Amino acid sequence: MRTFWAALPAEGRWLLSTVAIQTLGRGLTLPFTLIYLHEVRGFELGLSGTLMALIAVVGLLVTGPGGALVDRYGARAVLLVGLVAMVVGNVLLAFATTPAAAAVALVLVGFNFGVSWPAFNALIAAVVDGELRQTYFGINFALVNLGIGVGGVVGGLFADVGQPETFTAIFLGDALTGLVPMALLLGPLRHVHGRAAEPEDGTAPAAVGYLAILRQPAVRWLTLLTFVGTFIGYGQHEAGFPGFARQAAEVSTRTVGLAFAVNTVVIVVLQFSVLSRIKRHLRTRVMVAMAGVWAVAWGLLGVAGVVPGGGLAVVGVLAYMAVFALGETLLQPTVPAIANDLATDRTRGRYNAITAAAFQGGAIAGPVVAGFLLEHDLAAAYIAVMVAGCAAIAVMALVLERHVPAAANGRVDVPEPVR
Repeated sequence: MRTFWAALPAEGRWLLSTVAIQTLGRGLTLPFTLIYLHEVRGFELGLSGTLMALIAVVGLLVTGPGGALVDRYGARAVLLVGLVAMVVGNVLLAFATTPAAAAVALVLVGFNFGVSWPAFNALIAAVVDGELRQTYFGINFALVNLGIGVGGVVGGLFADVGQPETFTAIFLGDALTGLVPMALLLGPLRHVHGRAAEPEDGTAPAAVGYLAILRQPAVRWLTLLTFVGTFIGYGQHEAGFPGFARQAAEVSTRTVGLAFAVNTVVIVVLQFSVLSRIKRHLRTRVMVAMAGVWAVAWGLLGVAGVVPGGGLAVVGVLAYMAVFALGETLLQPTVPAIANDLATDRTRGRYNAITAAAFQGGAIAGPVVAGFLLEHDLAAAYIAVMVAGCAAIAVMALVLERHVPAAANGRVDVPEPVR
């Protein structure tokens, strides 16, 4: 870590130093928004779930335009707009007593999610390059998990449905943490716009649209891999995993909560070690290894469903989350690094938007499929679909390897593939 920190430019240090603080606010509210809408504000459960879905839907809709705006106006400008929307949305949500007010607030929060992902990744790529970029993405992911994990613990200890003002406080806390990156972008990083420099001869460069980018086989395979990876991974965290753990494995809600804590701890503890071990390895081969790790994780959860309600089920559920977290430490440094190494300075926002859209699409589709299978008592089929998805990721990673340039795959000493 000392070597990495010393190699970072000053801008990279500023960006990284506040990540955990920024995400702590998100952790304060993420696990409790549905509870707040239903139990504190009194909205029906179905309506509350629909309102929550606005975040993902709006985020998906604005990701494409957001990426184009990043390339045109710079990552810093788009990030600032997104942060303002997030702050206003959380303040409005803190005092929302009607579904209409909550809907407006959640649309603003979703807008921030949609535009901030491509903008933030593009800003990272603008200040960090080479092998340092992969390490940066991995450490950033660990710090994001640390912030969300700590925020979730604090929110769980503080929020009380019998005292509505405690929920108002945590949403205002989320809004306040958004002021930290805003101050950073308006202060020490005001000169880092994340926009490509204009040609010296004054000629306007040819515009590159999303269709042109998606015509590249490497981009198509990376996008599909990201979608499937999210579908069987993060897309199951909100619905599939808790549903299987409660219905098939028959463990307590406390065990489910503890499993998420285990997930955070494993990521924070292991990410640095994993980064040192995958350095100079082909990123596609790291994805293959990740697919194998995730297949083992889903197998452990399947075992918990075979022996429900006892100690072995508890161990299986906790082991699933621990092993799954190990796979996450392999995934997060690789996909964004490949996407940004494939991109140019003029297309970085669009490349990151494509990856973000694939992620959000998987996060939307995952709970839908999980809900259908578990509602029809198809727990074994559910696990089989997840394991099959892991196998598909491994195959797609090997196909991607044939199309992605060696430098973007993390190995400059590998000859370019024959196309």
